[in-house]
Amino acid sequence: MSTMQLETVFVFICVCLVGAAGRSAHKRGHRPEPYKQSRLRRETTRVDGGTHKSGSPIFRRSPDMTKSPMTKSEQLLRIDDHDFTMRPAFGGPPIPVGVDVQVESLDTISEADMDFTMTLYLRHYWKDERLSFPSTNNQSMTFDSRLVKKIWVPDMFFVHSKRSFIHDTTTDNVMLRVYPDGNVLYSLRVTVTAMCNMDLSRFPLDTQTCSLEIESYAYTDDDLMLYWKKGNESLNTDDKISLSQFLIQKFHTTTKLAFYSSTGWYNRLYIHFTLRRHVFFFLLQTYFPATLMVMLSWVSFWIDCRAVPARVPLGITTVLTMSTIITGVNASMPRVSYIKAVDIYLWVSFVFVFLSVIEYAAVNYLTTVQERRERKLRNQLPCTCGIENPDGDMMMTTCFSDVDPSAAGTYGMPENGARQERILAQLTLADSQRTSRVKTPRGYVNVWIDTHAIDKYSRVIFPAAYTLFNIIYWSIYS
Repeated sequence: MSTMQLETVFVFICVCLVGAAGRSAHKRGHRPEPYKQSRLRRETTRVDGGTHKSGSPIFRRSPDMTKSPMTKSEQLLRIDDHDFTMRPAFGGPPIPVGVDVQVESLDTISEADMDFTMTLYLRHYWKDERLSFPSTNNQSMTFDSRLVKKIWVPDMFFVHSKRSFIHDTTTDNVMLRVYPDGNVLYSLRVTVTAMCNMDLSRFPLDTQTCSLEIESYAYTDDDLMLYWKKGNESLNTDDKISLSQFLIQKFHTTTKLAFYSSTGWYNRLYIHFTLRRHVFFFLLQTYFPATLMVMLSWVSFWIDCRAVPARVPLGITTVLTMSTIITGVNASMPRVSYIKAVDIYLWVSFVFVFLSVIEYAAVNYLTTVQERRERKLRNQLPCTCGIENPDGDMMMTTCFSDVDPSAAGTYGMPENGARQERILAQLTLADSQRTSRVKTPRGYVNVWIDTHAIDKYSRVIFPAAYTLFNIIYWSIYS
């Protein structure tokens, strides 16, 4: 083989090696298709080829443009094509807006501020044909608060509200649901503190009715017709709602027209709820302590009237305790101009306690007067027992002793015949012309003074009067 033939073979081998290297490099540099596209291609092939397993069928869904990631909601709803600063069907009949409410909680009832706080879900229903969109299978589209700012929504507000806010944790608690035919559901979670005019004349044995009022701020009944969507069934409450001081008796709804002289008539929706106060707390904290203080003041009637250090502190203590109870009750109450039921009970109890102190003052005073009269009588009749008066006009016989009831008759004595502390003064009148000093029955005068009479009567009168007061009080207010 000649040299030229060898060179030709060598060149041919090099060309073959270069071609093989190029094909290998092309294979190594091949870029695999994305996972999603590969999976989609395999599933499509599986569906088309009927290779799926039996028992786990895979159905192909027809395409829906509302779910297409290439279509924006603003474009689908044609928001830029309409002026949403105007209400739907502007210039035509009023737009009906249905409302329903889900009460989540009734938080606080304040008698001092005359208000209540409620958390609720407020839902609005209306139809806006400007928001209608074509859809084959999808029934609605749901949005958050970002789209609410771009369309028309009812301008509801709470009449007589003091504070209110929309919850914003973790985002604004607002939901907007649009149906293909243009029907709209607008829901938001609100906490509102509103005024409640309470009549506390029967407090704490009272029943209160409060109302939450909903109204459109700008649109009169010529533009917006507000109504409860399902009547009383439009108001739903959670069965777990409870209050510490009240029993929730019932919720109900009403609808009225409100007139403003400057703007006209407006539809107003009312949520009424009736609350009955639990009285057991006030029985333990107010009524029972007041009753015990009154009964404690009666103990002084059984203490000796001469035991001043025992009776005076007892009376003062009960008076001060009643004053503390009255102050504590009124501290948490509004300064109303009428008398409440609890005021009647506490002040009558205070009067009974105060009268028990006055009763001892009367007993102590009469005892002092009696002792003075006794000393004065002794000073006026010194040593005259059986001795003739120098003037001959009168002979006086005086004795001071604890006399047995049989010796002085039954005048002023108890029926049981018990021995009593008394003063017996016997005055014998003698005629100046009579020489014989004969004591006739008519010549004696018995003076009987019972120093414990007031205490005896008080032991019966005070409990009887207070019991009668309680019977009348609870029969009226219970």
